[in-house]
Amino acid sequence: MEQKWKEAARVYRQQQIAPGIYDMWISTKLARQAKPGQFISVYTQDRSALLPRPISICDTDTANDRLRIVYRVAGKGTAEFSGYKTGHRVDILGTLGNGFPLAAAEGKRVFLMGGGIGIPPMLLLASKIRNAASVDVIVGYRDKELFLAEDLAKYAPVHVATEDGSVGTKGNVMDVIEAEGLTADVIFACGPMPMLRAIKQFAARSGIEAYISLEERMACGVGACLGCVVRTREVDHHSHVNNARICTDGPVYRAADVEI
Repeated sequence: MEQKWKEAARVYRQQQIAPGIYDMWISTKLARQAKPGQFISVYTQDRSALLPRPISICDTDTANDRLRIVYRVAGKGTAEFSGYKTGHRVDILGTLGNGFPLAAAEGKRVFLMGGGIGIPPMLLLASKIRNAASVDVIVGYRDKELFLAEDLAKYAPVHVATEDGSVGTKGNVMDVIEAEGLTADVIFACGPMPMLRAIKQFAARSGIEAYISLEERMACGVGACLGCVVRTREVDHHSHVNNARICTDGPVYRAADVEI
């Protein structure tokens, strides 16, 4: 059984890769057990901030015990993280969450769909399934700042949508599928809720199996705050209601099993 633990890890290196977007490699043995779609919780040094910040795992370097996160500065906590330099202590808890079911991709045509800060977990996922499936990566950005697009292109063809039309298809990830006539048997996706709703509807209409990460809705990441409850089709065995906590039961679900 996979273990989780809290660790005083160290920053290996960090750089800004787009406006407000930071790319941090952390030296930690947690890299050895990290699975695509899982996340870590990162604690601030501010004692008044009780809850950690959940951030998805973007990539791993298991040979050197390093784990990569790519995140957007959205508040005081992530603003603090963005100032960390090489060697800086970073307190983390991991690895957390259930991740994407890789077996569902074997021998299939697969879409990896990411929008905004939902793009980072697609990188580790692409690296793990590229030899077992036929993969197309479909990613949506606000503008021409295509963070991680080159990294993703090492593993599969990358199809881009931008809201302002500056690169690729003007619009969103669903517009890319239509514009380029792409097809798939399985979808793995992470991104803003409107995108995930559209993917769920598209998958149901097209008879495609879809798995979506709902991490955008997490707050604490450790099941303490109950800020990430989602309605589910099945009754929870513990609470006996149609609810689940994304951070402990997810963040990845079959799209057909959740109400979003």
